[in-house]
Amino acid sequence: MPCACSPAWAADPWPRNIEHPSERFTDGNSISERRLVAQCITCGTELHPERAEKYNYCMAPKCQEINAKGLTMVAIGMNKAAEEYLILDDRARDELASGKYRDQRRGSFGPPAPLPGSAGSSDHRPPRERPRPRRVPAPAPPPWTRSQERLALLYNEQGLRPAEIAGKLGVSSRLVTQIILAARNRGKA
Repeated sequence: MPCACSPAWAADPWPRNIEHPSERFTDGNSISERRLVAQCITCGTELHPERAEKYNYCMAPKCQEINAKGLTMVAIGMNKAAEEYLILDDRARDELASGKYRDQRRGSFGPPAPLPGSAGSSDHRPPRERPRPRRVPAPAPPPWTRSQERLALLYNEQGLRPAEIAGKLGVSSRLVTQIILAARNRGKA
């Protein structure tokens, strides 16, 4: 007798329509083995014992069409390389509900959960104020003027090196390099 902590399948590992090999009966003096064969529930053909361990229908296209059930898949993540899918069963549902697969970069999913005891109460509380978005400071203006930028780009197109341009403009060669790179990033050069 199985213990109470063992799963139900452990108590009866053999399918209902296959007889366990230890079940034998005697017929007079000879001992014969009684054997039940698993059959397809749709067409009645004999099933291979290995197939009968998991399925109760045969491989005929008609039987497959009637009895085969598709799996429900759910996409749980996506990155640059691939998408991640999961078969939606009871365990996966529980894990999804617990937030195991939530996006760590996001603060929360959907609207905030109601406070305990507020669902049945009749008093109406005003909704919480949403936090104000942080003000992003405006980018600092570049440390060069528009005329310096135009001259640096003009000299650069003429083939002068940053050190030569810096000598003509009276600034450092590092600043000239920054001017040229900033213009290239904007698409002006």
